[in-house]
Amino acid sequence: MDSGDRERGIMKAYYHLPGLFEFTELYRVFLPLFREHREYFYDWCEIGSIYGAPGDCLWGGGRIGFGEEKPRDVAKLMREYGVSARLTFSNSLLREEHLSDPRCNALCELFAHNGQVPSGVILCSDLLLHYLEEKYPELYFVSSTTKVLTKAEELRKELLRSEFRYVVPDFRLNKAEDLLLSLPDRLKRKVEFLCNECCWFDCPERRECYENVSRRALGENCEEHLCVSPDASKGYRFSEAMKNPGFIGIKEIQDYYLPHGFSHFKIEGRSLGSALILEFLLYYMTKPEYHIRVREEIYLDSMLDLF
Repeated sequence: MDSGDRERGIMKAYYHLPGLFEFTELYRVFLPLFREHREYFYDWCEIGSIYGAPGDCLWGGGRIGFGEEKPRDVAKLMREYGVSARLTFSNSLLREEHLSDPRCNALCELFAHNGQVPSGVILCSDLLLHYLEEKYPELYFVSSTTKVLTKAEELRKELLRSEFRYVVPDFRLNKAEDLLLSLPDRLKRKVEFLCNECCWFDCPERRECYENVSRRALGENCEEHLCVSPDASKGYRFSEAMKNPGFIGIKEIQDYYLPHGFSHFKIEGRSLGSALILEFLLYYMTKPEYHIRVREEIYLDSMLDLF
């Protein structure tokens, strides 16, 4: 929430959207639509950031990246529409020798000086955090959900760290009411909920899954982690994610989270197709009576491949 909204007692939801490099073409159409036809969208929501990473980034984590968009073109688009860009550098297994990687450093240099709206980095490694704090102080930092913070004390400790502007807990804490309501307002403002996770709520290997992605990003010779979910063969389905005990829908955002002082919500989906990302944008941000208008604008853009 910006200071003006806070003074007027207005609570807004700030969405952190997937696909900075992966779905740039979609955002080239969506961002001007969001700006020029604000009446299509809920007045209680804004875009907090767009996050992602190019494919094959050494510092990458969370999901295997496939973004191919030119970084300068991405930076220009974010600067033009005043949107915060977040680099997803959540590799948990970085070593000292990895910090000099020229590609990742060039990305940080580019986005650290990209106009009036600050850019951020989503990270897991404290080694990388301390390096970036010293070398790129213009960036802000987000504690990644890949830390798998599932215990109350773990989350409280992370929220108290001044290095982080936001902290994304494991989605299994999304409905931990006693914990969430016990937080002081200043810490509530730092919590960023992962809304639409489709992973098995009882998964015992979430941390191992993320570490496998980190190993592959580092080029280590390892087999892909096999998901142990009983529904793994279905892949991501938004309809199934809505049944997840940790799912946060728009009614819950309006009726529960915003009134209790929480305003930051992360939408996952970097590894999905842009057609599904559009469905997230419709569900979370677009008034139902304008869904068809937004779909028409997006689908009829001849330059955009949605599948």
